Formats: sequence, C-alpha cells, structure tokens
Amino acid sequence: MQILFILNDPPYGTERSYNGIRLAACIARRTGMEVHIFLIGDAVGCAVENQKVPDGYYHLDRMLLSAIRHGAQVGCCGTCLDARGLSDEMLVEGAGRGTLEQLADWTVAADKVVTF
Repeated sequence: MQILFILNDPPYGTERSYNGIRLAACIARRTGMEVHIFLIGDAVGCAVENQKVPDGYYHLDRMLLSAIRHGAQVGCCGTCLDARGLSDEMLVEGAGRGTLEQLADWTVAADKVVTF
C-alpha cells in the first residue's frame, strides 16, 4: 500500500509537521508499506539538517532521517526551498528537491493521501 503525506506547516511553532512525520515514520516501519513524504511551503524547513533546538525539544531533521532509514521517500518543493533561501546541500541525506510533477505523480499513485 502506498501512502502519501503532504506537510505544509513550519517545523516549529505548531505540532502539525511533527505529528505528520511521527505518523509517517511509524507507518514506514510496517511491512508492505510504501511511504512518501512531500514537504511544501514552510514545511521544507523540516528537512534542514543539523537543526539547533532547545534541550529536550524534538529534532524534525532526525525524525525524517529515521523515516528515510525505514524506506520513506522525502521530496521538498523546489520552489519553496528557493523562496526560503534553502539549498539542496542544506537538506538531510535522503531528502531531495522535488517538483509539483513529483507531487502529482505521488498523489495519483497513492492509495491514501494524508495532509498535515
């Protein structure tokens, strides 16, 4: 089964992206699941590596890496990256610059689409 997660919210300030990544990573660990995560808008900041957060706070970059290690594919809207001055080199390993065409392909192929 293919599940697509579309995240829109910034990495911090709300817990929507946090909860979306948690759920995606949990599903990615299950046998027979194909998970795609597409970060769009402010959510592209979730994929920036080496985030500095207060002690005891969650690290979305590390959480994404865990999902990737379990087979999830992560795409980051290229237009959104550019608008925020983020380069491909700033992203965690395994997250890539994506396009609206990629998102459309993943959406059409998905059995389920979940948005946060």
